[in-house]
Amino acid sequence: MTTIKVTEGVYQIAGPELSAPEDCCAYLVDLGRPILIDTGSGADMKRVVSNLESLEYSPKDISLIILTHCHIDHIGGLPYLQSRYGLTAAIHELDAGAVEEGDNRLTAANWYGTKFSPTPVKLHLKGDGGSFEEGAANLRWLHTPGHTPGSISVLLDNGLFRILFGQDIHGPFYAAFGSDLDKWAASMRLLLDEEADILCEGHFGIIRPASEVRDYIEGYLHDYGK
Repeated sequence: MTTIKVTEGVYQIAGPELSAPEDCCAYLVDLGRPILIDTGSGADMKRVVSNLESLEYSPKDISLIILTHCHIDHIGGLPYLQSRYGLTAAIHELDAGAVEEGDNRLTAANWYGTKFSPTPVKLHLKGDGGSFEEGAANLRWLHTPGHTPGSISVLLDNGLFRILFGQDIHGPFYAAFGSDLDKWAASMRLLLDEEADILCEGHFGIIRPASEVRDYIEGYLHDYGK
């Protein structure tokens, strides 16, 4: 198994079962121009590239890398993809500093016994949300702080399904990450209001249907007493 099809034009292309064990689940969204949501840890980018190629994409086809937050298991492949293919990335401004400064605490690189080199990110997302793509399918982002100050969630409405890319909405939550449980709870209630049919999570894969997505988010709200 090299990739997992979520729905037409949406694939999981990285994760523990598809690439390196320490990789997050990374997703490809093709709305006419392919977009990558997170990169994995960078531990085996040749495998990630091979997975893309199995879908008949080349990394140079990727129009944008959306980084959902600043932790290395989600951003570690960015230096490789930027230096080798010249790809453009976007991250919320509140997490941008950790990536651009190579902060090994805020990027959680020290958790993985490695280092993350300072890496520029071209696009800094600002505010509470916005759109990456408009048209027949709408790809939006929402600022959903809690796990980290600049965590974002991505939402795709393709007319058939409302798909939520909620990377690490389960946590964990540590002061060293700048975590905030009150902000996280507010973020989760915001995501519940979106009534997603499918959740593409950062470490627990693909959750569906809508009732299971709601149960998943509400379960964590219950566990953390919010």
